[in-house]
Amino acid sequence: MSPPPLLLPLLLLLPLLNVEPAGATLIRIPLRRVHPERRTLNLLKGWGKPAKLPKLGAPSPGDKPTFVPLSNYWDVQYFGEIGLGTPPQNFTVAFDTGSSNLWVPSRRCHFFSVPCWFHHRFNPSASSSFKPNGTKFAIQYGTGRVDGILSEDKLTIGGIKGASVIFGEALWESSLVFTVSRPDGILGLGFPILAVEGVRPPLDVLVEQGLLDKPIFSFYLNRDLKVADGGELVLGGSDPAHYIPPLTFVPVTVPAYWQIHMERVKVGSGLTLCARGCAAILDTGTPVIVGPTEEIRALHAAIGGIPLLAGEFAQGDVRLCLSGFRALDIASPPVPVWILGDVFLGAYVAVFDRGDMKSGARVGLARARPRGADLGRRETAQAQYRG
Repeated sequence: MSPPPLLLPLLLLLPLLNVEPAGATLIRIPLRRVHPERRTLNLLKGWGKPAKLPKLGAPSPGDKPTFVPLSNYWDVQYFGEIGLGTPPQNFTVAFDTGSSNLWVPSRRCHFFSVPCWFHHRFNPSASSSFKPNGTKFAIQYGTGRVDGILSEDKLTIGGIKGASVIFGEALWESSLVFTVSRPDGILGLGFPILAVEGVRPPLDVLVEQGLLDKPIFSFYLNRDLKVADGGELVLGGSDPAHYIPPLTFVPVTVPAYWQIHMERVKVGSGLTLCARGCAAILDTGTPVIVGPTEEIRALHAAIGGIPLLAGEFAQGDVRLCLSGFRALDIASPPVPVWILGDVFLGAYVAVFDRGDMKSGARVGLARARPRGADLGRRETAQAQYRG
């Protein structure tokens, strides 16, 4: 459920640069969408203060950007396809800006790890380019834990082939959430400091190996349930056909999660939340907007919501309308923390730019263009190009 415009956070937008570099070749990854049916998947991860700041991406080697279609699982999960190994073994993964590791289920997973039996599993014996690593890893999410071993093989993503990445083969997935989750695994797009066992995140590897020119990517999430596709992940830049200018950038304040400063949240004309400013984390791995308990409680009271289904709120009427806001107190002084998940991101195109040694990381936001207008604009541009 997308919130009305008056419920959207008002960001403190500090314009750094409102234009995209010209001449970039974009790598497109289509997204697919999965719907929530009558269950709610709480994909919130455990948030904590990083021990130290990560190194920013190295200067880009050239000027090529790429594209990856996404699928949408009932506005709860957006995911796309990658390949691992030679020949590529195909997997669907959730592209998650709130973590930094790539993992998929393993053919060698524990017999009693139920999620393995409902998803594609990586088979090292079927890949001629597989290299064993053997280091154990564990990733703790808000809804469960993944344990396994690290391995090395070739990654195929959005037409990019031959990247040698270290990824996780999941041997044990502890939560029922992983069983009902449509994606097989997760591909993290956060900063290196979040990666367990010091593994280089896939985005960093693509840039370091010269397969992607810029450490930039963008999300267009399609929230229209009448349309089959779930949007697009663009590696190397953004597609102007997806958004309505201007594209305005704000600096990342803590380069671990994609965290920025938010000035306030206004609910109608009578309620202001985050009144003294707060931190906001843009997270494609969280389906909702998350805020401090007391403020979310006040927000639900302002819109006439009533408690339902373990913390969710709904408008009392014949039709059931579930709120896209959830309460969670994240200990991160000195300011409160909000998580802006897919409910927020669906209204925008978000551009995530890791920056380089000269410029810091930043996030760009622009209003998303309606899907029909997006397709028409792209077809027009292609026709003019051919002409």
